[in-house]
Amino acid sequence: MRTQLLPGERLALPPLRRHWILLVRGLVSPVLAAVLVTGLVDVAARGPLPADLRLLLTLAVAVSCGLSVICVWLRWEGDSLTVTDQRVVLLEGVFQRTSKVIPLNRVQDVSTVQTLLGRILDYGTVEIDAAGAGGAERFAYVSRPVRVRDQVCALVARSTRTAA
Repeated sequence: MRTQLLPGERLALPPLRRHWILLVRGLVSPVLAAVLVTGLVDVAARGPLPADLRLLLTLAVAVSCGLSVICVWLRWEGDSLTVTDQRVVLLEGVFQRTSKVIPLNRVQDVSTVQTLLGRILDYGTVEIDAAGAGGAERFAYVSRPVRVRDQVCALVARSTRTAA
């Protein structure tokens, strides 16, 4: 994000990625499926299936699990939220990139939503309501969402005092 800063613009918070719990949620299903299929192929089908076929099936499961892990990681890595002293930038996607820029002078409200697990692990959704047709922008699974909300609110208040 540093290369995309405007002249004279400074980071208010380091670029934020989605919380690590999103990685865990995305990896649980493929890893459990891989363990289950591998167990069935290598243990339950030991008698009826030849060793070469069991090896090929095990390798196929490992490769599909590995590809799944890479896809989940790329999706996680491709999303970020950046707060500067002039704007909030939401970047999402790897192959199809979506960027949303909200100037601080257009921010009307900043809110957070946290589940019980989110409060325990300190993640949640930050929703920024901006003036105009675009409406509210949501960024889910943000680490330390209350800190992000408070920082954006402080920057909006500072920019409002400066403009007045």
